Amino acid sequence: MLRCIDIVKEYHVEHGKRRILDGVNLQVEKGEKLGILGRNGAGKSTLIKIIGGVELATSGRIERTMSISWPLAFGGAFQGSLSGLDNLRFICRIYNLDYPKTRKYVDDFAELGKQLMDPVKTYSSGMRARLAFALSVVIEFDCYLIDEVIMVGDARFYERCRQELFIKRADRALIIVSHDMNFIKEICDRSAVIHDRKMIECASVQEGIDLYHSL
Repeated sequence: MLRCIDIVKEYHVEHGKRRILDGVNLQVEKGEKLGILGRNGAGKSTLIKIIGGVELATSGRIERTMSISWPLAFGGAFQGSLSGLDNLRFICRIYNLDYPKTRKYVDDFAELGKQLMDPVKTYSSGMRARLAFALSVVIEFDCYLIDEVIMVGDARFYERCRQELFIKRADRALIIVSHDMNFIKEICDRSAVIHDRKMIECASVQEGIDLYHSL
């Protein structure tokens, strides 16, 4: 289970503080698929980053009794001066993964070829996302965080991502941020909307979509 309890997030701005999230509460059980909707700037990605440990909440707490991924395709945790290969070695040490087996998987999945040996700071945003996505799915999490654009690359790469995440791991929990309503309807069994810094939980996916369109 994952529980967000009274999450508040503020950023320091030129004339004081700007509050993005104000007392957000959320609970996701094992295997649930939650779609989070909201207008641009509502705080959806910020919440995903807090849940994934990329950012810290200003106040409130998160309780986890299942393993949570970082936001899929998020490349912000890479050390830019190191090669993709060196970043891969580091992650293998952290998660106690078999390096030769993991490297083969990432080679095959991300399809970066010799560029895997180049510094990550030289990668395009798409290359960083492909590497981050490959590393995300090579580690088995109980809950995956999906922030907006997860499918990067051509149609073949898109299909591989779909197979890995939504078919092979159909029993895992998902928290999805997206503006693609068809995607949300296809994948999710619950929805919530972030509006005016608050989280509004909805009785159904369609109710969440209707609320989103009414804002």
